[in-house]
Parts: sequence; C-alpha cells; structure tokens
Amino acid sequence: MLPAGALLLTALGASQAQARDVLGIFGKWGAFRDTREGRCFAIAEPNVARGKRQGWAPFVSIGFWPRQSVRGQVNIRLSRPLQQGSAASLSFGGKRFALSGGGADLWAKDRRDDAAIVAALRAGGTMSVHGRGESGESISDQYELRGAATAIDAAALGCARLR
Repeated sequence: MLPAGALLLTALGASQAQARDVLGIFGKWGAFRDTREGRCFAIAEPNVARGKRQGWAPFVSIGFWPRQSVRGQVNIRLSRPLQQGSAASLSFGGKRFALSGGGADLWAKDRRDDAAIVAALRAGGTMSVHGRGESGESISDQYELRGAATAIDAAALGCARLR
C-alpha cells in the first residue's frame, strides 16, 4: 500500500494532480478539492485487496458536486473488474449494501443508500467490498474507516463555497 500522501497521485492520476488542493490527510483517508471540476471528495485505498491488481489503484470515495446538488455520493473502484452480470456488495459488520455499476466501477444504488453508507462509514471500524472477478475469483477489498468521518467533513466544507 502507498503512503497517504501518494494517494491522490495514484488513485486519480498524476497528470491532473495540479488541479487539486489537499484539504487534509486523516488516518488512511484524504480530502481533496478540485476547483476546475467543481468538486470535493474524501478518498481511501484499501488496506487489503486480495488477488492480482489491474493497471489502476482501487479506492472508495465520497464526492461532493455542489453545482449539480450532489452531496455524499459513494464511488468505489475495485482492485479488479467484476465478472459480467455479477453483483457486488459493501459490508460493515452486519450491514450490507448492494452496489450498482459494472467493470471495476461501482456506486450506491440511489441517494438513500449513499446517505446510509456514509452514516455507516462515520461509525468507524472496517468495510469490505465483495464481488466475483472476471475469471470467477473472489474480490474482497477491505478498508479501515479511521479518519473517514473527518475526511468526509473536510470535503463537504471544502466545497461549501463552490457554487
């Protein structure tokens, strides 16, 4: 796993790094503002991503797009693409959420699930994303949630004036 300071460059691409402001690093989570795109986000890489990675870094992010009235949108990039037609889920202890999307990119099913997932993130502990990979292997990306609530708050505050 990369150090938290390298998180932005890995998860979002080094070529666009100059357009982003670091709002803070909180445990395994970072908060960033992209004024060019009019968005802010909290983001983390998994502690554990089982199996061979593809040519990208997996992550979970909580995005804020004030110009589109989007707050707390959950986006997950898996360590490997899902098997076509297979489902993926997110779990926090006993809570489980079905995810939508395909390939390696997943989202909460709707804004209500976005809010419920963000509330579960704020509770701390750990989170796992599960699915079935292209060749039938199990995908299980695991995240530590220490620092998530603070990073989400920093991202929300960082976008408070972007309208």
